Amino acid sequence: MTEPILEIDAVSKRFGATVVADDLSLTVRRGEFFTFLGPSGSGKSTILRMVAGLERPDRGRILIDGRDVAAVPPWHRNLGMVFQHYAVFPHMSVADNVAYGLKVRHMPAAELSRRVAEMLELVGLSAMSGKNVTLLSGGEQQRVALARALAPQPRMLLLDEPLSALDEKIRRAMQVELKQVHRKTGTTFLYVTHDQEEALTMSDRIAVVNQGRIVQCDAPAQLYRRPRTRFVASFFRGCNVLNAVSTGQGDRSASFEIAGTRIDGVPLDGGARVGTHVAVRAENVLVGPQAESSPARLSAALVETVYRGTVQDYLLRLEDGQELVATTTRQIGVPPGTRVTVGLEPASIIPLED
Repeated sequence: MTEPILEIDAVSKRFGATVVADDLSLTVRRGEFFTFLGPSGSGKSTILRMVAGLERPDRGRILIDGRDVAAVPPWHRNLGMVFQHYAVFPHMSVADNVAYGLKVRHMPAAELSRRVAEMLELVGLSAMSGKNVTLLSGGEQQRVALARALAPQPRMLLLDEPLSALDEKIRRAMQVELKQVHRKTGTTFLYVTHDQEEALTMSDRIAVVNQGRIVQCDAPAQLYRRPRTRFVASFFRGCNVLNAVSTGQGDRSASFEIAGTRIDGVPLDGGARVGTHVAVRAENVLVGPQAESSPARLSAALVETVYRGTVQDYLLRLEDGQELVATTTRQIGVPPGTRVTVGLEPASIIPLED
């Protein structure tokens, strides 16, 4: 396993009565793309600022390369940072923006020129090196900020929602570019976002943060397919959370009753605690003719159909009043109010711990 570059050890932080970090501990591996994901106010940006040295924890330790950095000022931590808003110097050219941190470090002129050229090539801005930065688009300005932060070869690059001010098309393109830059440089990226798709697209691991606590830390596919709690399941778009009654549990599987229908053979992860809720992703909910061969069939009323281009969302109400969404490429061709069959495959049902 790759050695850790960052260790956050039992860190707590309050602003008045608001807890933004609550006995928080985690380890980030060298070269990892690690993302803090959570809603506004969850504490994720404050965690990043404590790593940067812009805030100090009330309790606990932050270690970088094994050294407690509590007494180390931000400018001596050798960390790069990219902010949400385009933090570029408007009176400078693209090249001068990228060169700024290198000049502060008194890098020799020949080496500085080589490094600036290397960074501009990395972010695809070589042809714009002499252009004033204010003449660039938002996405291009954020590329300049990225190149400037990477130029001094920081131990880690900290990115605080750097794509949130961009429009959707540019944001999606930048997600791919950031992932490629990370792979090419091998620099450890510590990223903050509230956007689930952004986190899933780029990250090696994701820590889901809520009220200053990490509620689940996993690889993107594991978080998406096997959330452990109601909060994580509800936070990821397209995941239904349903009330369920546990009717039996073995070592590897459990049985549940959902809206009066018993479903056997629901797989359990090792050591999973069965609660009173389950999750099922919308794309795994079968509806209409597709549901007829399912081992678990429930009756539901079609509440609404939402056209989303390549797929349709069907909002359904089960007999006990619970609602869920089925997402499919197929049309079932019935109007709202029609009763339809809903199919749930045991393997696609995710028991939640709370």
